[in-house]
Amino acid sequence: MAVLGTCSLTRAALIILLLPGSLEECGHISLSAPIVRLGDPITASCTINQNCSHLDLESQILWRLGAELQPGGRQQRLPDGTQESTITLPHLNHTQAFLSCCLHWSNSLQILDQAELRAGYPPATPHNLSCFMNLTTNSLTCQWEPGPETHLPTNFTLKSFKSRGDCRTQEDFILDCVPEAGQSHCSIPRKHLLLYQNMGLWVQAENALGTSVSPQLCLNPMDVVKLEPPTLWALDPSPEVAPPQPGCLRLRWELWKPSLYVEQKCELRHQPQRGEASWALVAPLPPGNFQYELCGLLPATTYALQMRCTRWPLPGHWSNWSPSLELRTAERAPTVRLDTWWRQRKLDPRTVDVRLFWKPMPLEEDSGQIQGYLVSWSPSGQAGAALPLCNTTELDCTFHLPSEAREVDIAAYNTAGISRPTPVVLESRGPPLAKLHAKARDPYSLWVGWEPPSLQPQGYVIEWGLGYPSPSSSNKTWRIEHNGSITGTLLQENIRPFQLYEITVTPLYQDIMGHSQHVYAYSQEMAPSRAPELHLRHIGKTWAQLEWVPEPPELGKSPLTHYTIFWTNAQYQSFSTILNTSSSGFILQGLEPASMYHVHLMASSQAGATNSTGLTLMTLALEGSELHILLGLFGLLLLLICLCGTACFCCSPSRKNPLWPSVPDPAHSSLGSWVPTIMAEVRTLEAKGNGAGDVGPKKGQWLGQTSEMNHALILCPCAQETFQLPNLRDPGMPPITKITVLEEEEKKPGPWESSDSSNTCDLPALVQAYVLQGDPRAASTQPQPGTNDQVLYGQVLGSPTGPGPEHYLRCDSTQPLLGGLTPSPKSYENLWFHTSPLRTSEVPPPSQEDDCVFGPLFDFPLLQGLQVHGVEGLGGF
Repeated sequence: MAVLGTCSLTRAALIILLLPGSLEECGHISLSAPIVRLGDPITASCTINQNCSHLDLESQILWRLGAELQPGGRQQRLPDGTQESTITLPHLNHTQAFLSCCLHWSNSLQILDQAELRAGYPPATPHNLSCFMNLTTNSLTCQWEPGPETHLPTNFTLKSFKSRGDCRTQEDFILDCVPEAGQSHCSIPRKHLLLYQNMGLWVQAENALGTSVSPQLCLNPMDVVKLEPPTLWALDPSPEVAPPQPGCLRLRWELWKPSLYVEQKCELRHQPQRGEASWALVAPLPPGNFQYELCGLLPATTYALQMRCTRWPLPGHWSNWSPSLELRTAERAPTVRLDTWWRQRKLDPRTVDVRLFWKPMPLEEDSGQIQGYLVSWSPSGQAGAALPLCNTTELDCTFHLPSEAREVDIAAYNTAGISRPTPVVLESRGPPLAKLHAKARDPYSLWVGWEPPSLQPQGYVIEWGLGYPSPSSSNKTWRIEHNGSITGTLLQENIRPFQLYEITVTPLYQDIMGHSQHVYAYSQEMAPSRAPELHLRHIGKTWAQLEWVPEPPELGKSPLTHYTIFWTNAQYQSFSTILNTSSSGFILQGLEPASMYHVHLMASSQAGATNSTGLTLMTLALEGSELHILLGLFGLLLLLICLCGTACFCCSPSRKNPLWPSVPDPAHSSLGSWVPTIMAEVRTLEAKGNGAGDVGPKKGQWLGQTSEMNHALILCPCAQETFQLPNLRDPGMPPITKITVLEEEEKKPGPWESSDSSNTCDLPALVQAYVLQGDPRAASTQPQPGTNDQVLYGQVLGSPTGPGPEHYLRCDSTQPLLGGLTPSPKSYENLWFHTSPLRTSEVPPPSQEDDCVFGPLFDFPLLQGLQVHGVEGLGGF
């Protein structure tokens, strides 16, 4: 039944919301297949009936797999008016999931229908089918391996039939045997079996995706009989039977009663109950015997024993292993060698105190357990009368002996007996070692080396323990090296870092012991315990002499490698220097007067470093005369720097003009050398008349300008002559590119003009503007200063009727003069501008339009190359 419920997008529980009965059948999901192979695609469709009046049939149908919305639904309206949405899941990777069809309704997402999807694999072929006849349950039990997980409910069935021969023909089918869920074995009761007739068996596996069948097994039920295991018992001791030898165990067993009349053979296995030893299998036991003695075991060891049986000589299966039986082997007398070491001291002339040490060295893997040690002494002349000295479980013993005693015996014992006694000769008459030395290999080992004596020893006894200041003979460790040809050994037992050890080496000879020698060594050398103390010997204003007394070498301390002196000023600036260990003093240089310093010395070795106590010192202050000298030198240096700076500032051209103007003097400048050697003449051009029919140029009219010679011709109305200006292509002439001649307006004569003119016409004042530019002949691409902007240098004014010399009007241009950066001087800056040599009257002030000053023409160098011929009134021009 389709229901409409809340479609939650979370993994919370699904809350079903029942709607009115008319809507319970609104939606329905159809699946292409409810169960598919894992990873295969699956298609589903959801249909909304047209009788769902409460729902908007145009709403979008949504799909959800588990808790996730699935895109890709294709919705369409069928001819009968129903809405259908179809979705294809390309890969179903869930073994079990719920696919929901949802729709928006009442401001929430509701479930219209829901379907369960399953995915998995078809069953694999069952294998390793085997069967055995269980006489206890009187049934044939078969087991198999089902194969990998299918993720689907899979049913296994054991099928069988009766047959004669090799199971190629089927006579009677036997009822199928279905195992319990999750089981891979099944039993066929005895009533369905013929014990001495062949039968065929196989296993069939089946689920929703397919069926598989195992290979067929053909057998006779009596050929696969499996017996029950026997029961093991320990063989009770008997007075008539001797106890077992050490390393042997005696046991018996009882067969399973239903199999008493079945011929069978059995196997025995054993395992020691210590360590991780494995089971050892004993060859098949003799048939017809129900007791056995097992030997070759370790003494005083507990063993676990198990047994199993099978039909023999008829075919059959081995029974399971019987429950374990635990037995312990007997003790045996220890078979060890005792390494001994002793020390003695004389108490009085007739008694010595002896301390004997020993270590058991097993001669065999099975040497027997040791329960104690017995030390005895046999007085001379009393054969067989041994006196016990010690009976202990420890590895050392202290006893007193007469001074004439030379030998004692030591032996190990247990409940099974006593070991062979080991004689100990208490004499030290052999030669000692030639040389003995020791050094640390690392913090946990010491290397001991020696030079053997002249007589070759048979071995060495090495003893070590903590030395001064905490010597203790009870904490010493020792061992015997039985190789007399070695010259050293590594001690790694009971070695701790930064400890002083006393090491004793004693050579061993035949029946005697040599004299012992000992040496001290540290397991790891330490840093110096302290550094030398610093002392101040002398001090000055900028230096201080220090000295110290080197510390003597210490035992166990690494030798010094160098010293380091550190000093710090009041501003916490640190300085240091490194000295070798032979130094006992040092002079600090470059100190500041009247300053405080903190100094300390660090002594370093390969094991570390140690600082000395700090020393604080104060340098001497400067005297008054020295201070005055320093201040004077500082003042002279400052004065010298100021003078050099001023000279550089004044001599720099870029710094001169801003301070005072640079006024050029044209008469004494380089322009004076620009006067041409060949003067260009200005020829007169006669006019035909001044009447109406005159064909000459009019007054002030330009005659023209030639392009080759750059000549400018002007018509003079008085002299009726044309003036030809100098040739600008002359190399001796400065580059004057333009001369402008303006006509003179009719006005009253100025103070610079002659009032009594004898000519019939007035000569206009020659107002000529010179423009300084580059040479027009030079093809230069570099822009020159002043070549783009015209610079008004001056105006030349003159009258041919005036008796006085011509004058020029110099304009106050803001552009540089002669390439300089300064403007022309004002009238009050050059006194000779104020009066004329021929007149006493003042030059009138310049007009407001042209801020110019007046002066003689011969003072203007550029106009000296301008000569006019043919007019007497211009003699001075």
